[in-house]
Amino acid sequence: MLLDLPVLKKGSFYYIKDGDSDLIMEDKTKRGLTIKETSIDEKLKVKADKGMIHDMDGIGHWVPIRWYFSKEEFDLDKVSEYAEAMEKKYTELRELTCPDDD
Repeated sequence: MLLDLPVLKKGSFYYIKDGDSDLIMEDKTKRGLTIKETSIDEKLKVKADKGMIHDMDGIGHWVPIRWYFSKEEFDLDKVSEYAEAMEKKYTELRELTCPDDD
């Protein structure tokens, strides 16, 4: 089960876990979001579990919850680059929307 996998690296907004054949990057901000489909992520071009969130107008948007990076093609350093980019994006968003929260 994914919850039991060893954590190789973590940040404020992500985990990278060690799966059998994949390095699995999880977005902590999507915890609790129900997986509705598993398909190829358009940006990272790897398999991803996705859920649906709705904006203020009630329009649904598919968002990745977890990405599966094949150990044959990706190493921890490469997956960490993606994770750190996500960390930076969320940190900047938090600073913009909640400037007094630290």
